[in-house]
Formats: sequence, structure tokens, C-alpha cells
Amino acid sequence: MRKLTYDELSSKRLTPEQLSQEQRYPIFILLDNIRSLYNVGSIFRTADGARVSRLILCGFTPHPPRKEIEKTALGATGTVPWAYINSAVEAIADLKSKGIRICALEQTETSRAYHSITPDLFPVCLVVGNEITGVSAQVMANADLAVEIPMFGMKQSLNAAVALGITLFEFVRVWNNR
Repeated sequence: MRKLTYDELSSKRLTPEQLSQEQRYPIFILLDNIRSLYNVGSIFRTADGARVSRLILCGFTPHPPRKEIEKTALGATGTVPWAYINSAVEAIADLKSKGIRICALEQTETSRAYHSITPDLFPVCLVVGNEITGVSAQVMANADLAVEIPMFGMKQSLNAAVALGITLFEFVRVWNNR
């Protein structure tokens, strides 16, 4: 097996013009008080890879332009449609008014496994909460459902950017296989 070279990978990459013509997945991401600039950058890069419709940064979540975000985003802040909206609750109300379901990535009494979602969930906004406290109570009160990643070790959760990546690409898979 031969690893592809950087040039080979680059030749397959969409140009900005081509990307602007591609249909985006009916998946939105809302970041609820994420504190790490590096997590935000990683999430931008993951959101680019999944061609999400929009990334919404709320509360004290840091937003571009910041060199720490760019370090892990690797340019994705320029390829992912994004907005900063201070109030996550207001952002959610706007999304819901457009028929977008709100899915918190959180452990709750009624959360279900992230891999159990079905195509009827879309369009959907996946909410990722603070690295320590999770999704805020105000946002949870407005969520339509919650999904979680089963944990099998000592720790009860994954890094926010890692958890989003796992869940987001499962959502993309479900949409593609509908």
C-alpha cells in the first residue's frame, strides 16, 4: 500500500469556486460556550471536512480572527459558513423557525446513542457544549433530543472536538445512506 503524496491529495481538492457550488449537508453546528481556541479551530476543520451548512459560535466561544483558532483550523475559517451569535437560545429559536431540529451532544436521562439517528431527523443542528460543564441548561431546555457517545473506560466523556467529529460524520453517513 502506498500513501498518497501531498500533491496527489491537493489535486483532488475542490477549489473555493467549486466548493461554493457544492450542496452542503443539512447539518448545522452550534458551539455553546466552548472555551478552547484550539477546539474551535479543530471544529472549523472538521466542519469543513463534513461540508456543514453553518457553524454558529455562541456565548464566550472564541471566534475568528484569532491565530490560535487558525493554528488548528488550517484555513477552514474561510471555507465554512459561520456566524457569532451571543445568545445560543436566540440562535436556536431562529433555527427552529426554519424547521431545523436541535440535537444536543450530551448525556441525559433520555439521550440515545449517536449511531441510532435516522434520516427523518434532518435538517438538524448538532449542539456541542462547554468542555467542563457541557451543554447549558438553557440550551438543553430548547433541544429536541440528545445523543451521546457510549463510553467504556474510566472517563465519562471525550474532548469536545473529538466527540463532534465522531457524531458529525455519523450524521453525514446517515444522510448519505437515506
